[in-house]
Amino acid sequence: MDNIYTLTDSMILTKIGNRLKETRLKQNITQQSLAEAADISLSTIKKIEKGEIKSADALIRTLRTLGLLETLLPLIEEEQISPNEYYKMVHSVSAHQRKRAAGKINNRKEERQEW
Repeated sequence: MDNIYTLTDSMILTKIGNRLKETRLKQNITQQSLAEAADISLSTIKKIEKGEIKSADALIRTLRTLGLLETLLPLIEEEQISPNEYYKMVHSVSAHQRKRAAGKINNRKEERQEW
């Protein structure tokens, strides 16, 4: 595959649209039935398959209906850290906290001012 960073946004959207169309055809689903199942318009499905993806909502509904929602997992999974990394992170924060300076305690009694 091409290096994705060398592709324009339009090229990436076209590739996504083509892949969705291929998947739909492999599953023997019509554009109309996909639109109904995803609860979006037929014209939106046609646009998505051409790479004219304007709505993240429509894309997610299409991915869900075609069983491709897991392709988004890397974007939504929380990064797992090891117990050692967690320990270091917690202790590095507490090590950088500012400590209060020890000052001289003033034992003088306050003088009352009379006005």
